[in-house]
Amino acid sequence: MNEVAELMKLTVYTRIPNQDYTGSLANSVHMACADDTSEFQPLNRNYGLLFAVATVDEKNVIHEKGLKNPYLFRTQDGAFGMIAVRIDASGEDDGESRGQILLWTSPDLVTFDAQRLVRLDNERYVKEAVCALDSTGGYEIRWQDNDGSYYVNRLADLLKPEGISPPEPAEAYTVERPAQPLPGTRPGNVLTVYGPAGRKVQAAWTPVHNTGIRVEEQVSVHSAGELTKVRATALYSDGSTADKRVAWDTAGIDFTLPGTHTIHGKVVTYDLPFPLASGYADPVILPWNGRYYFLATNDNVNNIGIYVRVADTLQDLFAPGFQEAVILDLNEELNFIQTFWAPEFHVIGGELYILFAVGGKVWGPQCHLMKLNPGGDIMKAGDWSTPVRVKRMDGTPLAADGITLDMTYFKADGTSCVVWSYRKGIGTPLDTGSMLYIATVDEANPAVLTSEPVLLSRPLLGWENVQGTINNEGPYPLLTEDTVYIAYSGGAATGYTYAVGWLSIPRGGDVLDAGAWSKAGTPALSYYSLDGVYGPGHNSFFQDTDGTTLVLYHGEEQLVKHGTRCSAIHRVHYNSNGVPLLDVAGERDVHPDYADCTIQVTVLD
Repeated sequence: MNEVAELMKLTVYTRIPNQDYTGSLANSVHMACADDTSEFQPLNRNYGLLFAVATVDEKNVIHEKGLKNPYLFRTQDGAFGMIAVRIDASGEDDGESRGQILLWTSPDLVTFDAQRLVRLDNERYVKEAVCALDSTGGYEIRWQDNDGSYYVNRLADLLKPEGISPPEPAEAYTVERPAQPLPGTRPGNVLTVYGPAGRKVQAAWTPVHNTGIRVEEQVSVHSAGELTKVRATALYSDGSTADKRVAWDTAGIDFTLPGTHTIHGKVVTYDLPFPLASGYADPVILPWNGRYYFLATNDNVNNIGIYVRVADTLQDLFAPGFQEAVILDLNEELNFIQTFWAPEFHVIGGELYILFAVGGKVWGPQCHLMKLNPGGDIMKAGDWSTPVRVKRMDGTPLAADGITLDMTYFKADGTSCVVWSYRKGIGTPLDTGSMLYIATVDEANPAVLTSEPVLLSRPLLGWENVQGTINNEGPYPLLTEDTVYIAYSGGAATGYTYAVGWLSIPRGGDVLDAGAWSKAGTPALSYYSLDGVYGPGHNSFFQDTDGTTLVLYHGEEQLVKHGTRCSAIHRVHYNSNGVPLLDVAGERDVHPDYADCTIQVTVLD
């Protein structure tokens, strides 16, 4: 095979910030690919895939960072390296980063090792830098300062940046850049790779989509009921599959008479029209005793009260004339006055609870929970216990200062845990940003922690801290056979930049060891993921009666800084490696060209 034909090109770049794509997002590493005869095509939908990590000062305040002039290179072991210059939130020289560059290594440009700082100089600002292998198998880092002078440093091992040599004056260097840069970008360099490596990168950062539907050619059944159990298999671009229900057209067929028939059907999808419920944010659905119950933050009543809907089908939850009840209302005696936020159903120790935040006359939401009384009706306020505030091990409030909200629950491998968001100093110069904490609880009394809280995540990446939002909130668990995932949201909770990210830990891991958790570098769901849905976030998961996992979240219909939050729902897809994907919806889930099915059915005597 001609090796030249098997070459591909990768390029890295940042974007020029604009009103719809702020500097927090634009000043990150983006990537595009091309073969030798095509133009570069953006990967990850032209959304950043590698962000600079913010710093935290001695007052516990986050200082947002961005990056510029990314440069991609091969390492001595055939893997990849990436360097870039760190900048401040405004895109200017960063005083904390004077003389330093950012460094990442990656086996495949799909996963990246933790960001490192490499010091090239003590005084000069680095404008841009390049890196290449030298004749000894080490690395030469050549760079330019703001005055236009050039220097070189040498480093034997990328994993030991402390071993770098002092800078020496050097000649100017050249950088291969795209002949035609993508519009609206600030190009970095071009790296040529062999086709298999390039295609792996391309596949990993290209949205998974439906490529066909497979059904059995012939089945034998005794009844129409048996036919309803015959599923189609949806095929996807990454080699993954998903079972699909089919609405078979059996009109005119008498299943009491033996015979063979050709039957047509249509694949059933879960894409209920968006918006489902206007003004309902942070949505949750509970399948319970054959019915579906819907909870959400109700923006339509200024977030006062907890409202529950009930229906026999998902569609009926959002149909005109839906049944809704207030099960917790404003109560001055209990000091439940405002911010009835993010209620969630959870079954804990066999009992049904609602975890939620509420505040008193003085603004400040705090985590509470209430339990359904034995034999109680979810829709009746009187069948719920009096809410109690969640406490620490010693009986003191979950937070002595600041706010607590968005508490969720999961049990994995015998350990029961709660995860919530905490923020201190909101709206002040000492704002910590909202942070995710985890602790264990006893199923018999989940209102009291059984461990000290452990910090899981802070909004240190640009997509989490957009336009000063400094936000990690809305955690919700998704458990698979081998992994505990926590979906959470960052960015502006009431705007288009809201997005969902992942934290994960292998099953059996120590959930209270923050270092055992992994944090994805770029969102799993953003306003670049789904057409016509802006600011998707604060999600939950549930399984329908068929066992299909669905994701529920809120989004907005317009690309505005502050919009109307509306509920949305679609299926969770698992890729060929079993990793959950939140962006396989609409035509990417089931393309209309493949939705119609035909099968030969033999009715048995």
